[in-house]
Amino acid sequence: MTVQLLHLSDLHFGGLAQIEQIEALEGMIPDLRPHAVVISGDLSQRARHGEFQRARALVRLAARTAPVQVVPGNHDVSWWARPLIPGAAPRYAKYTRYFGADLAPTLTIPGAVIASALTSHGVAWGSLTLRPRDLAVKGHLPKREVERVRGVFAAAPADAARVLTLHHNLLRGELSSRMGLARWRTAQRRIAACGAEVVLCGHDHQEDAELLDGRVVVSTAGTLCRRTRGGRPTSFNFVTIEQTAVHITFFRWDREAGKFRASDTAAFARPGQVAVPQVQAAS
Repeated sequence: MTVQLLHLSDLHFGGLAQIEQIEALEGMIPDLRPHAVVISGDLSQRARHGEFQRARALVRLAARTAPVQVVPGNHDVSWWARPLIPGAAPRYAKYTRYFGADLAPTLTIPGAVIASALTSHGVAWGSLTLRPRDLAVKGHLPKREVERVRGVFAAAPADAARVLTLHHNLLRGELSSRMGLARWRTAQRRIAACGAEVVLCGHDHQEDAELLDGRVVVSTAGTLCRRTRGGRPTSFNFVTIEQTAVHITFFRWDREAGKFRASDTAAFARPGQVAVPQVQAAS
């Protein structure tokens, strides 16, 4: 059966959020009729209660139309509190208060199983690099996370689409030229071998759709905040998974019309087919 996923990322509620655009999106969700809504992290800017409260309101509204899966991004982690403030709450305490204790939930819907992996760990050995600007920004994908996801996919029905959600961009950003994950080669090999057909991620603030290892479709959602790459409009992705193909349509903000419009669509064959990407212009 056909599975349709609304893929959002990097809303950054707080001073950077494009509230009028998010409100326009909220009004569109019932008309888009997704089978699930996936938000791949960075719901907040500074992991503050008010930011999470507004993000929770969006999640609750979306849940009236379809099940919602949420994972934390690097901005959702209070990484600075633990080393600096004695007795401070755990780094995920605020996030879990509003979105539950499961930091890597699995969502099962007819036709698909959507697993997730935690890549946002704050300041952690696995994500440290030699660049100071990467501190608490880079993510990493522990082996245990991939093994857990592999088990989820192995237990899924044979005909179910296998979708993996994580926050950090899995492939190099076109404009940023940056990888979201430290030790990204290892992460790519692990994901390519875990059974995922489609990966949903964000972090880079530029929409994209490419192939990993020639067969895993990667949907990188843009941002709904003021920090877009190269002055591009804010955007979100709509992913359609059919029996033989995966289509990713980019919805970009049309300033003059004051709404999001479907623009180009990237099309990929599902595993077992000839995986040649095609881009179709919007009609």
